[in-house]
Amino acid sequence: MTPRALLSVTDKRGIVEFGQGLVARGFQLVSTGGTAAALRAGGLDVLDVAELTGFPEMLDGRLKTLHPLVHGALLGDVRLPEHREAMTKAGISPIGIVAVNLYAFEQTVSAEHTFEQAIESIDIGGPAMLRAAAKNWANVSVIVDPDDYATVLGAIDDGSLAGRRRGLAAKVFRHTAYYDSVIARYMTEAVGVNPLESETLTVGFRRSQGFRYGENPHQAGAIFTDPLGPRGIAQARLLWGIDPGYNNWLDADGAWELVADLPAIACAITKHGNPCGAAVGKSLGEAYREARAADPVSAFGGVVAMNGVIDAEAAAAMTEKGNKLDVIVGADFTAEALDIFKNRSGWGQEVRLLAAPLPGRGVSLTLRSVRGGVLVQESDEDPGNAWSYPSKIKPTAEQIAGLEFLWRVVPHVKSNAIVVGAGQRLLGVGAGQMNRVQSARLALQQAGEDARGAVLASDAFIPFPDTVEVAAEAGIAAIVQPGGSKKDADVLAVADAAGIAMAFTGARHFRH
Repeated sequence: MTPRALLSVTDKRGIVEFGQGLVARGFQLVSTGGTAAALRAGGLDVLDVAELTGFPEMLDGRLKTLHPLVHGALLGDVRLPEHREAMTKAGISPIGIVAVNLYAFEQTVSAEHTFEQAIESIDIGGPAMLRAAAKNWANVSVIVDPDDYATVLGAIDDGSLAGRRRGLAAKVFRHTAYYDSVIARYMTEAVGVNPLESETLTVGFRRSQGFRYGENPHQAGAIFTDPLGPRGIAQARLLWGIDPGYNNWLDADGAWELVADLPAIACAITKHGNPCGAAVGKSLGEAYREARAADPVSAFGGVVAMNGVIDAEAAAAMTEKGNKLDVIVGADFTAEALDIFKNRSGWGQEVRLLAAPLPGRGVSLTLRSVRGGVLVQESDEDPGNAWSYPSKIKPTAEQIAGLEFLWRVVPHVKSNAIVVGAGQRLLGVGAGQMNRVQSARLALQQAGEDARGAVLASDAFIPFPDTVEVAAEAGIAAIVQPGGSKKDADVLAVADAAGIAMAFTGARHFRH
């Protein structure tokens, strides 16, 4: 009996060559619609599925392959005498190779579309054939990825195809699970169901890059992109340099998210997961110099992000003597800026230049793994509460501008978080301490004499007067914090005695 191969694909890359290779190896081709037309245009004889089943395509193409003569051919275990007997009685000939890929639902819903177009992009017959063939992997070789065509043909020639079938089947189930996850997520959002209240959370990710290692050399790692989530650093294009690693991506994400929250024209610098510099300037070059001045030691080997197109002036500032950067992220780079980086003596390709879409502001889901599961929450977007000023001394307009700048920065610092700044520039950071007063000491120590007359932000309420006392000793003029502590009155009393203005925001920004 002539072996059969069923080919029905949306992505027609390489399908004609694959069909030619199968015919040359003795297979009869069975196909549908556009795939059959493409194969015939390539000079191949094709048996239409409608001819095989005796049942025409109908319902505007929704019904093509859902037929016992197709699925019996995919599901029949020809190793079993009773299956062979049943198939013979029903006139079912086995199909040994299946190449199917699915309607482009993800591409449809990622572009401008109507809900009806999204529905018509949901493939039914394709996943059914793939799952049937993959379940019957012991008898059927199923291919969902055009990049595997050459491998399959080579395996037919060297007799290794049977040993590859289970791996091909596993790839199919990954593919169909991802496909269904995108549909489920789209439909869940379309009907207005809160995913945090749904009985299951179905989120699929697509691998975009593997790493030499993860956070440490003994850990494997990779980055996957979210097909329906907000755009961000994961969609960045590498314009120059070696591939970023796990830690590079983490710091790049931190810098990119921070600079997206800042007014244009701004620069943010991160190191080991925390900002070490941030500033707004008249140009990106000025913003970088101001941001770096906050902590030039930590900025060495750090990650820089700028919320605009990086030009020659900014590139020149970042390549001045004494600078060394691992990753630079911008909305894009001018040709002149790229030339400056590429020709920087001593840097080579060690600096990675990434062009990324600025993250859109709006609530999305954030996922964080814990052993045995995952924590899910809405992203931390400031609710925009009206601020109150409960201190006797009220902040000046200039101080309020500085406090507002710091209030944009502090959510990006690991809690307990204290940041000190002046104008539109970060001066000091106290991050990740187990008590708030120690974070304040670290931020004020870094700011040094510049703390006199500067302002301070705390990501959560100040629980005891000691933090204000430390700030007063350093010369801080105004503080912004959420408020809401049982000891607010004590904290305000110390602020009033020290002549410090205080603002309450009514919102907390923990970042653990």
